[in-house]
Amino acid sequence: MNEAATHPEALARPVGGLLPLLRLATRGRHLKILVGGLIFLALVVTGLLAPVLAPHDPQAQVLEERLRPPGWHQDGSGENLLGTDNLGRDLLSRIIYGSRISLLVGLLTVTVAALIGCLLGALAGYFGGAVDEVISKVVEVFLAFPFLLLAIALMAFLGAGLGNIIVALVLSRWVQYCRVVRGEVLSLRERDFVTAARALGAGDLYIIVRHILPNTLGSLTVVATFAMAIVIITEASLSFLGLGVPPTIPTWGSMLAEGRSYIYRAPWLSIFPGLAIFITVLGINLLGDGLRDVLDPKLRGT
Repeated sequence: MNEAATHPEALARPVGGLLPLLRLATRGRHLKILVGGLIFLALVVTGLLAPVLAPHDPQAQVLEERLRPPGWHQDGSGENLLGTDNLGRDLLSRIIYGSRISLLVGLLTVTVAALIGCLLGALAGYFGGAVDEVISKVVEVFLAFPFLLLAIALMAFLGAGLGNIIVALVLSRWVQYCRVVRGEVLSLRERDFVTAARALGAGDLYIIVRHILPNTLGSLTVVATFAMAIVIITEASLSFLGLGVPPTIPTWGSMLAEGRSYIYRAPWLSIFPGLAIFITVLGINLLGDGLRDVLDPKLRGT
């Protein structure tokens, strides 16, 4: 009698351990991390390898081929897979290069805003008193303005430019990190390990950097992931309004603005950049939602 007949459970035994991995990957939270991570990885690879992946020069104008439909259309050209814009520029190449701006603005904004917000939030939560009151009042002033309206006002004051848009987004997004870190530090500063470190003679700066901030990384990771999706949408909105980077740099928002005038004659000018924004933001939100489920102790066991 063979093993399968003697031990029926052997029939359900995964071969090479692949079945547990498949079940793990298809669970809700892990599936969201997998799908979101793949989309974000695709964005990073596309941005880094844009000169290799783009089939044409995104700035090359071929006026005799302007508003050519996508390549699979009966009137399209196989050389332009997603068609051309009003100046005959290849739309696929411009979308690929536009991912570099979204990636650069998103990563730099999230990184700088997180550094500023974490520093101020840690100081406010750890020292309390007058320090906490002053920082909290500054946070309330920034929160009094709607996020997008504040970004528009800052861009109107600073002027168009890649550096200015990052500064405007950082100034309007650091408060979120500050509030999260402050709340975490208010709880962590009373823990036994902080008291023990203080009793052993550790300084305040050492305690904050070595013992407190590392315990906030879980919450900060989730906040940063969702914030990056919001930053990408905001950058596209500012570019759509003409307050983003210069027109010579292809961005998804500026492509949407250019396609607005040809929405009935050439709808692909707006459809494909819009899909790029939608898929990117959806993937980042899925990644953040999955990370929240995994890192949040209240949701980890559900």
